[in-house]
Amino acid sequence: MEKEIIAAIMASTSDIDMMTNDRIEALTKGHGMLNVAAICAANSIAQEVLRGTEIKLTDHNVQHLPIDDVLKKAIESAELAGADPANAALISAALCYFAGTNAQAGVPAGNRKLGAMARIIAGVDRCGVIAVPTAKVNNRISGYAAVKALYDDVFDNKITKIDGSIVPLGVGGGPLYGHGTLGEDIAFPEIARNGAAAGTKGMLKAYANVGMPPSPITAAIFGAAAILEIVHPDSEIGEKYGEFFKDNSAYVAGLGAVEAAGLPEKLHIRGTGEEYDTAHLVGDLGVIIKDIGGPSVIGMMAFEEMLSAFEESLEIGAGFSGGPLQPPLGHMTADAVLAMKVLISSAGDLEVAAEKIREIKEKFWIEPELAKVATNTISRKAEQVKRGPVTKAMILATDGGLAKAVSERAKFTFDKLKEGKELDEIVHMLDDEKLNNVETACSVLFSGMMGKNIDIKITNYQGCGRRRPNDFLKRYCGFDTDATVEVTVDGEKIVFDGLSQNVIPDAVVNKKMDILEAIPLAAVPVVELQLCGHTIINIIVPAAVAAAMNTEASPREIARKAVAGAYISSAIPGGIPRAEEVSKRTIKIMSEL
Repeated sequence: MEKEIIAAIMASTSDIDMMTNDRIEALTKGHGMLNVAAICAANSIAQEVLRGTEIKLTDHNVQHLPIDDVLKKAIESAELAGADPANAALISAALCYFAGTNAQAGVPAGNRKLGAMARIIAGVDRCGVIAVPTAKVNNRISGYAAVKALYDDVFDNKITKIDGSIVPLGVGGGPLYGHGTLGEDIAFPEIARNGAAAGTKGMLKAYANVGMPPSPITAAIFGAAAILEIVHPDSEIGEKYGEFFKDNSAYVAGLGAVEAAGLPEKLHIRGTGEEYDTAHLVGDLGVIIKDIGGPSVIGMMAFEEMLSAFEESLEIGAGFSGGPLQPPLGHMTADAVLAMKVLISSAGDLEVAAEKIREIKEKFWIEPELAKVATNTISRKAEQVKRGPVTKAMILATDGGLAKAVSERAKFTFDKLKEGKELDEIVHMLDDEKLNNVETACSVLFSGMMGKNIDIKITNYQGCGRRRPNDFLKRYCGFDTDATVEVTVDGEKIVFDGLSQNVIPDAVVNKKMDILEAIPLAAVPVVELQLCGHTIINIIVPAAVAAAMNTEASPREIARKAVAGAYISSAIPGGIPRAEEVSKRTIKIMSEL
């Protein structure tokens, strides 16, 4: 291999921050997103479980359980990466749940609840469901919507047939109610199911009425959490509702919420097929959310991204880190959940966990190659805060993809420069290839989903879609994208001219349902391109090769020329200083080869 290619590969991968335009150094202290905090907490939890630490909650008559220490270490790990105590508590409780901890145990003395334990260990106050925000999806709402809708039905007497004002003395508050027919067979199940449904419907309506696509899974969790602040949250229930000592009022709340949200009965972890009963999941997570402290929006974003570890993430409205789109690096949390679960189930076998992650990237992503590079980048960044088996598995899964992606681009650039091509022209060619790959992958994806022959072509992609033309928007077209997309469905062509500035607002505002149904065919490939600032190897690798081969141009000149050709990869600012730094490193390496 030519020394110029070797130098370029080394320089491009020597500092992980150079691989992306996302501000991942800021992520290590929790600025803007908390996925690094979640990955670090997952490292901690996996280490403890693999040591043999018992993480189950029990009602044992002791002051401390092993899970107390596991939670404490996980919370501290999340705080290392900038999570405040309330967010660290939520992240750690949710990850422990996915690692196998039960959400609650015991009635009443010795009672323990996972969310409450995490909150107390973190030293934060309880705020109640009413003040917990949802994740940000352009906008955000709060649990107030669930609580209001629930209490509206309470005041309208729609929750239960039991009139508490006539419950006799000696019955209310005691075992004749709480452990008898009136409570376990009638009141508790009615209140749990009807109340959760009311809260869930309130969340769904609030989502839609502030211009947000509703998240069925989040709405259901908030609906369950809201009613579990009212109903006995861990009561036994009548046999027609579930099994004794297995199902409880939280499960019935989950049933009501799942039905109201239209969620599937079962969910499956991506890649492993591990099955979750959705009602149990929603009820358990509702118990955690009702007891947790006051998490912020970014804490809830990390929480929702964990749910994208399910294969059904698109259907249930979970996060973005489960594919098929590759999101900005701050969203990527699902891999940590998967790696942790596989490591635990395989007794710490890194090879098994790594292979599962690699398979998932190949199967579920529009651009598997760049999905691997993105995972490698955020995993290595998380290791700068806290190392552990989860990040080791994620890196092992994606090192090969990184090596292939960088070396192929280095060789391509070297050959084209030898042919006399200009650097900006070469970068443009690499972005052309990216465009073609996205078009092809999306065509295949939607053809399979819809059972039709679908062909997608992006015929125009540039900046300044609706704003007054300026150099910034022309250079960084992720902010105001002017895209035209041609979609052919079984031979019938649809042209979306000005997708963002014309087609989408017209269809949404004027409720053109036929257009709305077709827009995803154009939106998905365009968004994949808009988000590509997460991985800028189409910029830095050609710049590195050019620096190794060109002794006349300065690193700054090389960087500017590379970015000038990156009409797709330069979606957001940051490429010039990173390409310049990589060029300088290449020259330094070349001096010793």
